[in-house]
Amino acid sequence: MKRLEGKRAIILGASSTDNMGQVMARRFIAEGAQVMVSGRKADVLEDFAKETGAAWQACDITQESSLAELADAAAERMGGVDIAVNATGWGLLEPFLDTTRQTLEEMTALQFIGPYQFFQAMLRKMAHSHGGEGGSIIQMSSATAVIMLENHAAYMGTKAGIDHVVRCVANEFGTEGVRANSISPGLTDTPMNAEAAKVPGLFESFRKGYPLGRWGTSEDIAEAAVFLASDACFMTGENLQVNGGLCLRRNPTQEEMQASIEAASAG
Repeated sequence: MKRLEGKRAIILGASSTDNMGQVMARRFIAEGAQVMVSGRKADVLEDFAKETGAAWQACDITQESSLAELADAAAERMGGVDIAVNATGWGLLEPFLDTTRQTLEEMTALQFIGPYQFFQAMLRKMAHSHGGEGGSIIQMSSATAVIMLENHAAYMGTKAGIDHVVRCVANEFGTEGVRANSISPGLTDTPMNAEAAKVPGLFESFRKGYPLGRWGTSEDIAEAAVFLASDACFMTGENLQVNGGLCLRRNPTQEEMQASIEAASAG
């Protein structure tokens, strides 16, 4: 039997071609789940749905009403929600003193308030007291919620904050049949990082921080998500560090990145 046979999943943050959300969606479908993909780009979602047979619903995580509409659409078209994944994010790199209030408000809306209200909308469909059957909430976090990376404070702070909210959900809704966990990738080969990957030496500067000798892939994350979504998972309130051991070591400094780029360019 496939690991997610009969499960109904929402994956928010799947509206960029071949991004982490779409890789997870493909894997969930292969494991037997009925999947609704969501995000801001309706055309991309529609194309993905035509290709894979997934359902789709446009949604802006920064709008509470849009999240409620997503939850209602899933309940109507799939009959309920068993798995809810938030794979949205904004990988802002900006010096600490240059980060404006407007940027902080935008980041907080996307990576703290939005996920908080996503959890609320999903719990109203999943919790036993609301007529749901329980299930699994999965938040995509980051190794940088635990370890340092320079010029990344707004991103890191909001990811760390929402990780603690995940723990609160796990604590308060376990008796309602709901598990809640985070997944923390490190540097991952994704479309979001495609331009950075083209810079000679940049990715290579991260390699020595990984005891397993390589950075991650979206497939690594999808495999972890399948486990957390499955009935085999007896975990809640945890942050699964799917990053090759990066948190045992560290990310490179800006100076180390620059030195690696210069060495690669010279070679």
